[in-house]
Amino acid sequence: MIILSERLRQLRKENRLTQQSVADRLGVKLRTYQYYESDTEQSHRPDLETLAALADLYEVSVDYLIGRTDAR
Repeated sequence: MIILSERLRQLRKENRLTQQSVADRLGVKLRTYQYYESDTEQSHRPDLETLAALADLYEVSVDYLIGRTDAR
């Protein structure tokens, strides 16, 4: 999910957050969050609960995160 990784990176930078701070807010390890942004491991994609938490954190829809819409 290249769109997801790109959007996560973009939103994190727009909000001036570090990968560690986002990982802490999600309750995941730093390396797990790094996988979300790098899209190198299919087995390390966020589950639905984590996608919802990310959408809430960045005040966007899950559909925006996964590339189903460009409307935040």
